[in-house]
Amino acid sequence: MATEAISVRVPARSAGHDLRAVKIVLHREMLRFVNDRTRMLSMLVQPVLWLFVMGTGLGSLVRGSIPGVDYRTFMYPGMISMTVIMTAMFSAGSIVWDREFGFLREMLVAPVSRSAIVVGKCLGGAVVAVGQGVVIVAMAGLVGVPYAPGLIVTLLLEMFLAAFTITAFGVTLAARMKNMQTFFGLMQMAIMPMMFLSGAMFPLANLPSWLHVLTVVNPMTYAVDPMRQAVFAYLDVPAVAEAVLNPGVRWFGDFQVPVALELGIVAGLGAVLLGVAVLQFRKAE
Repeated sequence: MATEAISVRVPARSAGHDLRAVKIVLHREMLRFVNDRTRMLSMLVQPVLWLFVMGTGLGSLVRGSIPGVDYRTFMYPGMISMTVIMTAMFSAGSIVWDREFGFLREMLVAPVSRSAIVVGKCLGGAVVAVGQGVVIVAMAGLVGVPYAPGLIVTLLLEMFLAAFTITAFGVTLAARMKNMQTFFGLMQMAIMPMMFLSGAMFPLANLPSWLHVLTVVNPMTYAVDPMRQAVFAYLDVPAVAEAVLNPGVRWFGDFQVPVALELGIVAGLGAVLLGVAVLQFRKAE
């Protein structure tokens, strides 16, 4: 008796399939984050400690030089950035976890483009990071920042842009790595210097020339400064304190970089990193 072959038809790739893949990966990232409460709490501990413990301690040292301003108010945008950036990087690192447990291979053999997987991953990381950052935004009143609707919307948009870029950076790093230890070691080596050199915890005014150069070439500076500019726009701060705490980013000594250009730099870097991440995924096994 002859055995009749059964044909298997694999759906052709289409834009609809790719959009569905983006939605599924995004939804999975959100479910993973919501169900991991330990991770949610641990991601908040560090910025809260920096803001309320370190900020209070440093504020007691510099109170005389910045009259009328709580130093924690200055640190507040930096702590939002720290929360968003760390959360975004951890979201990107889940790719390594998926590789170890075989889920990534299942995604890569699905009849969708790998760029859809990367875009979904970056969007998911950005949404999760913004959700975490909302908790810090909710603490604004504790450090003298008003709950102005315009400010909150501006911060949310800037948080999303920064988070998307950092997630793309993390996906680029994680695309070819085989274990979590290597990823987190490399993440700490890359992210911590960028955080410390971004002006998140110290003003950019009156820096030594070598430190000024490092802050200017640091991409993360252009994610932190727009948030600080947005916060200070809603504060009544003495001119002297404003000049010290919120000088903006300056090129060539006198040119203050506009916020729109700073956001453009972050967006452009995010697009480049997204492209690199897609290329990395296409080469992945």
